[in-house]
Amino acid sequence: MVQSINTKVDLVIDATSHLGLTDYGKIMIGDKGFEFFNNRDPRKFIQIPWEEVDYVIASIMFKGKWIPRYAIQTKKNGTYTFSSKDSKKVLRTIREYVDPDHMVQSLSFLDVVKRGVKSTFKK
Repeated sequence: MVQSINTKVDLVIDATSHLGLTDYGKIMIGDKGFEFFNNRDPRKFIQIPWEEVDYVIASIMFKGKWIPRYAIQTKKNGTYTFSSKDSKKVLRTIREYVDPDHMVQSLSFLDVVKRGVKSTFKK
């Protein structure tokens, strides 16, 4: 069994990890970090201490009515993407431990297309 890094747990919620193949499990947010534990395989887990979190990136749809997924960008190990049943509750809990300036909104589809068109004309 995996040992948790948290001493106090604020939120436990069902979630999906989009790292490679989708894994279903639970997200645990506590005083020491962000954790994801797989339901089926106890060896598949993700533990991210709060000191390692660089940015939290949220994909926002319909003017904030729906947040389908969010990502945690770390300082050394890349980006981890997750989705959960109540994304707003998860992001509000994360906001207690991560600076709100480091919680950003991802680019929309049209913004990505605009950047691509601009970069082709710059060359």
